[in-house]
Amino acid sequence: MRVAIVENTAATNHGQIGVALHEAGARIDLYKPWKGQPLPTKVDADALVVFGGEQSALDDHSHPYLPQLAQLMAEYTALDRPVLGICLGCQLLARAFGAENHLGRTPEFGWTPITLTEAGRADPVLGHLPTTFPIYQWHGDTFTLPKEAVQLASSAAVAQQGFRIGRATYGTQFHFEANRAVVRDWRASFPDLMNAARPNWDFETEAASLGAEADAHGLSIARAWVRLI
Repeated sequence: MRVAIVENTAATNHGQIGVALHEAGARIDLYKPWKGQPLPTKVDADALVVFGGEQSALDDHSHPYLPQLAQLMAEYTALDRPVLGICLGCQLLARAFGAENHLGRTPEFGWTPITLTEAGRADPVLGHLPTTFPIYQWHGDTFTLPKEAVQLASSAAVAQQGFRIGRATYGTQFHFEANRAVVRDWRASFPDLMNAARPNWDFETEAASLGAEADAHGLSIARAWVRLI
C-alpha cells in the first residue's frame, strides 16, 4: 500500500501511526508543505494522513496551502480512500466539510480522559477501546461537528474529540500517535511552550501513571485505522 503523509511542522513525529504503517509494509509519500514543498494535485495514494502543527486551521495568510490540503482530504474521502487527520489535521478535516473552526477557546494539555459516544463504542477503529481511556492532548482550538460526520468521542472540556465521515475518514483532536517517547521529544524541544500550556507539569509522574495505557490504546487505534486501507 502507498500512504501519503502530510507534515505541518518541523516537529512532526509519526509515533504509533508510523509503527502501524511499518508493520503493514506501507510505502510512504511524504509531503512538507510548510517548507514550500507542493502538495499532490490529485489522489494518487491509497490513503492520506495529515498530522498536527502549531498553526490554526484558518491560518491561510501564513500557510497558504491550507485550503488545498483541506480540499485534498475531501477528495480522498469522496473516492473512499481512508483519511486520518490528527489535531490540526482533524480541524482541517472539519473545515473541509463545512464546519466552523473556533480558535483559542479550548486548551487541553497532557494525558486526558476521552469518552466514546454510543457510535464510538460501535466504531471499527475506536470500538475496541474502553469507554473512557487516557490519551495525549496538546491544543487550543476546536470546531463544530460537520453535518456529514458521526461524533465518536468527547472529553470533559471539549465536545469534539473524534468523528468519522463515510467508511474510513477519521479526525481525532487527541494525539493518539504521541507515545511517551514522542512526548519526551516534544518536551526536550519545546520546554517553554509546554510550560506555558501547563506550568510546572510533572511529566514523569503523569507518564508513569497513564503513559503505558495511552501508548497501548494509541497503537491499537493506529492499527485499526491502517486495516481500513
